[in-house]
Amino acid sequence: MSEEAPLDHLEPEEEIADKAGVMTKAELVDEVARVVSLTKKQAETIVNIVFDSIVDSLRSGQKIELRGFGSFRLRSRKSRTGRNPKTGEKVDVPSKKIPYFKPGKELKELINKAMGVEVIEAGPDEDEDDENNG
Repeated sequence: MSEEAPLDHLEPEEEIADKAGVMTKAELVDEVARVVSLTKKQAETIVNIVFDSIVDSLRSGQKIELRGFGSFRLRSRKSRTGRNPKTGEKVDVPSKKIPYFKPGKELKELINKAMGVEVIEAGPDEDEDDENNG
C-alpha cells in the first residue's frame, strides 16, 4: 500500500464539475472495480458488505468512525405534531431514530481545497452540537 493519504485519489475540481452531480451505487461499484482491478461482481460484493456493516452497526446502536472520512451515528427525533400539506390536517409524527453523517476534518479540508474555499475551523461549541440536535 502506498504512503499517500486515503482520500488523495479524489478528482480535481474541473473533472468533478463535468459530472452530472450524482454518483450512483453502480458507479461506485464500477470505480471500486477499476481502482482495485477487480471484477464488477467482486467490487459489488465489497460495496454491499461495507454498506451492510454500517447499517448493522447503526441498528445495534453503535457509532461508526472512519478516521479521516467521518462518522455515522443515530440521532433521536422527538415526537411532534405535523401538518398534512394537502389537507392542512394536523398529524401526530412519532419519535424516531435517524442516521446522521458527520464529515471528518480531513474530508472537509479535501473538499474545500478542491472547491477553492478557505477553511476556517469551528470552535468547540459549533462543532460539538451532534448530541444536542435531534
